[in-house]
Amino acid sequence: MPEVIGKEQFKHVSYLWDDAKAASLGDDEVALLIYRSNLLGADLRLTNYGGGNTSCKVMEKDPLTGEQTEVMWVKGSGGDLGTLKKTGLAALYVDRLLNLKNIYRGIEHEDEMVELFNHCIFDLSSKAPSIDTPLHGFLPFKHIDHLHPDAAIAIAAAKDGKKITQELFSGTIGWVDWQRPGFELGLQMKKCLDENPGIRGIMLGSHGLFTWGDTAFESYINTLEVIERCAQYIEDHVSKTKVFGGQKLKSLPKEERLKKAATIAPVLRGLCSSKTRMVGHFTDDERVLQFINSNDLARLAPMGTSCPDHFLRTKISPLVLNLKPEDDVENAEVLKKALTPQFEEYRKMYGEYYAACKHPNSPAIRDANPVVIIFPAVGMFTFSKDKQTARVASEFYINAINVMRGSEAISEYTSLPRQEAFNIEYWLLEEAKLQRMPKPKALSGRIALVTGSGGGIGKAIAKKFAEEGACVILNDIDEKRLEGSTSEFKKLFSNDNVESVLLDVTSEQSAINAFSGASLLFGGVDIIVNNAGISISKSLTDHTIADWDKLYDILVKGQFLVSREAVKVMKKQGLGGDIINIVSKNAQFAGPNNAGYGSAKAAQAHMSRLLAAELAADHIRVNIVNPDAVIADSNIWAGGWAEGRAKAYGVKVEELPAFYAKRTLLNESILPEDIANACYVFVSGLLNKSTGNVLNVDGGVASAFLR
Repeated sequence: MPEVIGKEQFKHVSYLWDDAKAASLGDDEVALLIYRSNLLGADLRLTNYGGGNTSCKVMEKDPLTGEQTEVMWVKGSGGDLGTLKKTGLAALYVDRLLNLKNIYRGIEHEDEMVELFNHCIFDLSSKAPSIDTPLHGFLPFKHIDHLHPDAAIAIAAAKDGKKITQELFSGTIGWVDWQRPGFELGLQMKKCLDENPGIRGIMLGSHGLFTWGDTAFESYINTLEVIERCAQYIEDHVSKTKVFGGQKLKSLPKEERLKKAATIAPVLRGLCSSKTRMVGHFTDDERVLQFINSNDLARLAPMGTSCPDHFLRTKISPLVLNLKPEDDVENAEVLKKALTPQFEEYRKMYGEYYAACKHPNSPAIRDANPVVIIFPAVGMFTFSKDKQTARVASEFYINAINVMRGSEAISEYTSLPRQEAFNIEYWLLEEAKLQRMPKPKALSGRIALVTGSGGGIGKAIAKKFAEEGACVILNDIDEKRLEGSTSEFKKLFSNDNVESVLLDVTSEQSAINAFSGASLLFGGVDIIVNNAGISISKSLTDHTIADWDKLYDILVKGQFLVSREAVKVMKKQGLGGDIINIVSKNAQFAGPNNAGYGSAKAAQAHMSRLLAAELAADHIRVNIVNPDAVIADSNIWAGGWAEGRAKAYGVKVEELPAFYAKRTLLNESILPEDIANACYVFVSGLLNKSTGNVLNVDGGVASAFLR
């Protein structure tokens, strides 16, 4: 094995090994495997999210015979190295796995071997074995790493990759030509090792890298050393070349890039969602800009990617928009007219690719829309079924850009042949994995913005939507309150599904900024809940002009501004949408000391009816939820409202909750969650043909019945 070198000698990878931490794990080889895996997964230069796999072979007591037997622990199907736990490992009898070679019927039948992996399981509670299991099992080493580092794949995908590998590593790294992952590739790797004893790793053509060691630490160091040498070799050559043939376009200034991206994103989202509603991601990463502004973009982009991990997430090739940086993108209809033929051409290309490459038993054609969309001088959009998948697709295409950059610097980039790419994309085993995925939740693929969602009713609504699969954009005028709720939501629902923007609903510019933010973050918006509110309870003579203006600014003007900006985005998308206005039973009920608040709520209600009539042609539904007396975690009780209502009804402030409950027909207190459930009913798909409706959630207040 190679000599251990100091971490200061690593410039292109991160040396993260902590001797004390490793020592605390003792002789537990499986624990050390997990530790090593987490370190490797923590550096995205070594492998991408969900990519790669690691293994170790140990002696274990056979529960059936009581004798010692060799067991391989390997990352199971799915999962991510950076977050791998023992539950994510598969454990198999090594001898049984090796014996599968005796019944292997050849490459035409290799898929049937995957089912047989189950007969090799040692730990019955472990994860299902992945397709890469034989790649680890057929190599005799105790610890093995299989990664997809950009630097190594750049060599693996280069026209002269085999020759470069031989020269760079003086024959100590073997080479296996491209072969789809599976049983056959495992056999070819064993053959490579047998023909080249003493090698420290194997380069897989167009795919990735295998390295190993006698201990977890030796494997880790060997992996870092090989990738470090690949990376340095590439950088030495990059410094002597014009990257991607040199710059063709100059990037727009940052602020202008973001403005154009926010403007065009909803249009792209609508076009990408012709079959399935998509969620978007945008990046103007410098690596992306270097590629999309280059002379070689037109040559390299159509070639597609090489590594199967990249390809599965980014599709056959990106769509490069025929827009110039200086083009005006403000007119959505003109923009749609210009872009629609490009999307149609892409779908046609994808259909022809499917037709030319399909097998008699291939799964049906999937969504023909692009995943990766390039706007030269501006940035890159990715669209997928959810935010995480869209973001990961973006990261994988950046990996592909890195690979192309390296391959072009040292030789010439080569992508997977179309037939090989198809065989990966429409692999029956991959299709089976897709079919096993959980059914999407009711709001999956939907994007919701709830005003005043830092707490109270708004927070409960946002939480309900997030629980049902929506991406939610929290907002509030109270920055501290918003930060607390955002932090809480990200822990509950992941960083991908939750974002936040400060929003003052009385400010036109603030509303514009909020929806620009929504378009940049997720590609647009589908659901708006106008929940932000304030309450002032005073007699007519005690009301001030300031009181009156504040109520109408927040409740009426705020609903108008937010709805207007939301509708602009929804119309760009062409996907319809939902606007829910949280009004009040006071819109119907004439109570004492309530002239300002009650009349503003009535204005909100009638604006809802007007918008329902106006927007129906665009399939934008506008509905009302009327709460009453929601006390829990609500700002409505601040500013003297509780005192005012107590005075109006002749009770003490502390008696208000019981008073409100007793006056209802159901004798129930109303909670924020009750309002959230009502909002969910409107957007869940159960009431898709309802607009202009009112749903009272007040426990039954007869005097507020609609009539």
